[in-house]
Amino acid sequence: MKWSWKIAQAAGIEVRVHVTLLILLAWIALAYWHLEGTLGAVVSGVAFIVALFACIVLHEFGHALTARRFGIRTRSIVLLPIGGIASIERSPDDPRQEILIALAGPAVSLALALLLWLTFAAIHGLAEARHLELDQGGLLERLAIVNFLLAAFNLLPAFPMDGGRVFRAALSLRLGPLRATRIAAAVAQAAAVVLALLGLRYNLLLFVIAIFIWFAAAGEAQMAGIRAALAGAVARSAMLTRFDVLAPDASLGEAVTLTLAGSQKSFPVTEAGRIVGVLRQDDLVRGLHDHGKLCRVDRVMNPEVSLMDVEDPLDGALDTIGDTRAGLIAVMDRGRLAGLIDTDNLLELLRIRRALDEHDKAAW
Repeated sequence: MKWSWKIAQAAGIEVRVHVTLLILLAWIALAYWHLEGTLGAVVSGVAFIVALFACIVLHEFGHALTARRFGIRTRSIVLLPIGGIASIERSPDDPRQEILIALAGPAVSLALALLLWLTFAAIHGLAEARHLELDQGGLLERLAIVNFLLAAFNLLPAFPMDGGRVFRAALSLRLGPLRATRIAAAVAQAAAVVLALLGLRYNLLLFVIAIFIWFAAAGEAQMAGIRAALAGAVARSAMLTRFDVLAPDASLGEAVTLTLAGSQKSFPVTEAGRIVGVLRQDDLVRGLHDHGKLCRVDRVMNPEVSLMDVEDPLDGALDTIGDTRAGLIAVMDRGRLAGLIDTDNLLELLRIRRALDEHDKAAW
């Protein structure tokens, strides 16, 4: 995600913080200084938010590590003011697996709430632990309450929150993924309207969350439609087979010549028949600005390349393209570069398949 920075890595998963969260922390620090006027109050307020987001990271790792059990990789976890987003490479094919992955996050939050409550009870006694306070309580009791609320809130059936994913997966068992996603998205958007009204009356953060839920639900419904339209198609049917490649020691001037001579925007970089990187248009422009036309391609190329086999299904290709900096997928045939897939030719295939489907329906 743009405007985010890596702050940690665990179990092969990057943890990234978005700039908006840093702005929130600064705003909270200023608010505590304005209200209390002491450095201690500022440190206490910021420490609580940092501890809260540490709990959110553990919540997201619950999703990520459960997905890993089913062979699904998580690329990163991004922290935003509204919470965390785990970038899972694909949705599981089995709805039962999706239910387990979705429930893993709230389960971690509930476990944290219980652990924090037991710790508080061990320190202060069971009598005190029966009356936790969110506003005036200490760090342990506030974190215990917030983790419980985090689990409960995420279990609301508002897609794409955890409860919404459980709802969608349960519907998928009977209705199939496309219809289930559309129903879950409609329910989520209705819930978003209610949250927005509550947010306008009580808390603007709820209004922001409502906007996120509305657009995320619409996006999930759209992606479900695209996956359904691409069902049965494989990489071979959508790949570009006429394209130029560059050698690592080629100059950026050669890349400029190829760019101006055609419509290709990104170039695979190959060495001895093996793909070693991708030169995007942004890389080319930045390289020309910083180093000039004589700069070697391998100095500015992106070494991260997403690969597919010619017979791999296409339904997850849009997610892969969206999550990679290269903006394209290299399609391999027995270890040889056979073609490229980018967003444009995927959408072209989608439009063609939809036109053919509409023609077939009209013929009936």
